[in-house]
Amino acid sequence: MTTVVFADLVGSTSMFERLGDETASRFVTQLVGALSQVFEQHSGRVVKLLGDGLFVVFPHEGDALAACISIQKRFLDKPIRAGGTGAPVQMQMGIESGEVVEIDGDCFGDTVNSAARLADLAGAAQILTTQNVWSALGPLQQASLRSLGPMHLRGRAEASHVYRVEWQAGRDEDATMMGRSMASSAPQLLSLIAGEQRVQIDARSLAISIGRGAGATLALNDPRVSRMHATLEWRGGQFVLSDASSYGTWVYFGNQSEAVVLRRTECYLVGSGQISAGCERQEGSPLISFSIGS
Repeated sequence: MTTVVFADLVGSTSMFERLGDETASRFVTQLVGALSQVFEQHSGRVVKLLGDGLFVVFPHEGDALAACISIQKRFLDKPIRAGGTGAPVQMQMGIESGEVVEIDGDCFGDTVNSAARLADLAGAAQILTTQNVWSALGPLQQASLRSLGPMHLRGRAEASHVYRVEWQAGRDEDATMMGRSMASSAPQLLSLIAGEQRVQIDARSLAISIGRGAGATLALNDPRVSRMHATLEWRGGQFVLSDASSYGTWVYFGNQSEAVVLRRTECYLVGSGQISAGCERQEGSPLISFSIGS
């Protein structure tokens, strides 16, 4: 078994626009080189550099998790700003464990694809992983993982049970809400509120649409919202939100400030929270409040 990590720099496109190609390229090269050393110190092997990210493999799941947490904590404790200005640098990371095919030093297979999809799904400063990794960790490291429930990763037919790594202290109360919700009995009624619009669906309802188009069940008149932005349906005993947009969908569960970011991917809705279409939740963003009950 091999553990695969994908680590990507968040917001690199805007950084290149702000600093110019030469300055931004020099900064990213230096940053990725420093991150390579951290991964290697935790027994990782950098398979390849991906422009503004890294593809790394480890012999053990615990080493991979420790390396990712170490990097995230460094960015939090000592913020780095490209060119000395702008927002601090942040990384999004995905960790998967399984069989890997190695050819001439490169690695291939479903495990590699899954790790890459998890990194895409992660938000800024987030680490996402799966049941495969959770099962291989010791009790102390397992305690830092919080269930997000089953999710459909792009390119995979079956849902993967996804976990978020809670590497910052003091977040346990909010994080455990989702685990409790997933363990409860199957929900029967989903209520959605967007401004003055109110919609309810249950297990017998047809799929509903969210979008900017006039034909959408929930119409959001905002340029950040795609004409056919997302769909909601009852499937496999859960309400499934599927993103089909250009800019993505942010899902905030309970009182959590961090979102699950969907980009042509899916997630199960549990408990209550908010959906922000086309951008992160902020003043003026197109928001849908949701709650699930029996």
